[in-house]
Amino acid sequence: MSDLTSQPAPMMTSTPAAPTVDGKGARRAVASGTFGTALEWFDFAVYGTLSATIFPHLFFPSFDANTAVLASFATFGAGMMARPLGGIVFGAMGDRIGRRNVLMFTLVLMGISSILIGLLPTYAAAGIIAPTLLVALRFLQGFALGGESTGAQILVVEHAPDERRGFFGGLLATGSPVAQTMASLTLTGLAAFLSKDAFESWGWRIPFLMGVLLLVVGVFIRRRIEESEAFKESQRIAAESDEPQDRALAVLRRRPGTVVKLVLAWAAPAGLFWICVTYAVNYMTKELHYDNSITFGLMVMANLISIPAAIFGGRLSDRIGRKKAFLLGLSLMGVSAATMFPIMNTMNYPASVAVISVALCGIQIMAGTQAPFFAESLPTSMRYTGSALGMTFAGLIFGAPIPFVAAWIFQNTSNGTLALTLMGVGLVVLSAIATLLLPERYKRGLHEDL
Repeated sequence: MSDLTSQPAPMMTSTPAAPTVDGKGARRAVASGTFGTALEWFDFAVYGTLSATIFPHLFFPSFDANTAVLASFATFGAGMMARPLGGIVFGAMGDRIGRRNVLMFTLVLMGISSILIGLLPTYAAAGIIAPTLLVALRFLQGFALGGESTGAQILVVEHAPDERRGFFGGLLATGSPVAQTMASLTLTGLAAFLSKDAFESWGWRIPFLMGVLLLVVGVFIRRRIEESEAFKESQRIAAESDEPQDRALAVLRRRPGTVVKLVLAWAAPAGLFWICVTYAVNYMTKELHYDNSITFGLMVMANLISIPAAIFGGRLSDRIGRKKAFLLGLSLMGVSAATMFPIMNTMNYPASVAVISVALCGIQIMAGTQAPFFAESLPTSMRYTGSALGMTFAGLIFGAPIPFVAAWIFQNTSNGTLALTLMGVGLVVLSAIATLLLPERYKRGLHEDL
């Protein structure tokens, strides 16, 4: 029997009334969450691109070229590895003391880490201290992101009207492709207008230091957000109950099957996203010998095309259900995974833009659906923790190793494109199976017992 149906009914005589929805609060939650999402993904996009291009010789010049790339991608993975820890710590805090308070802290931590990366000395100036500090700051970024990304989603979904949770989730999800676009535009402009020496000396620092602007605006907006009515209702019920409150990781005891399904459902976007935005950049630059500005420009176009897909995915999920919208996104990703590297190998630039755009559209359709889909799978008292575990462990297991593994495959096998293609298709199949096994509850209120 499913772990969602085998639990004993809670000790209450009737289903609690649906919490009221504040339209202004919902709009503020979306604005707050979008700025936080934009900050976190702007930093991750910039770092992912630079880790594939100039960071290998700025921070790891003592290695040969191939080993330096592997080391650079390993530091990228450090941020992803920290996300589950952040998800556990901040998710548990958010389920106990509230979403808003935790999100203020994660936003500040994320912004400060980004600014400090922009101020780091390189290996030439500080030796081994430089890559050591880089890894430490990447870890802090990932730790903050583990709580920020899911917390913003939960706050938005809990503020949204029941029949528009997908739409609001889709609006929030646009923060990622918008940030990706801004990151690519920034890097494209810097690469085009600065000399190579100037870009590698100080130009690469500018995108990280720009994070201070998003941080200031994000903090201003987030201070005006109220806690969600669903959370307040959950706290009221817990206070009136004679039963002890759940511990931090009660979700693993009460809903282990759900958490595993959430992890696997997000496996494909977690892995293929970094293939598209990180390793594809490295492949086109190093293997196909595209200029950096051309490669960055490709990512700008692909991300711009994918932005409306997040809103479309969220709205579609309100109409036809989360599963069907998720499976549509997975279908687009499957087509792209099977054809991406063969198409890029033709050196046909428009076709390369198209195939990466299709992949990112599939990912954004899923991203627009993911927030309400995951939130509806769990009760309010463990929603933050459970959703965070699903997202962050998917990133750790299926996302963080991808750039490193892809680089190793191409350096040590005779047919790297085939191996990476099979890996991508396999992730899509795995996520499709897990999605079909998750419950469909998009017509139920978040306050209702699960």
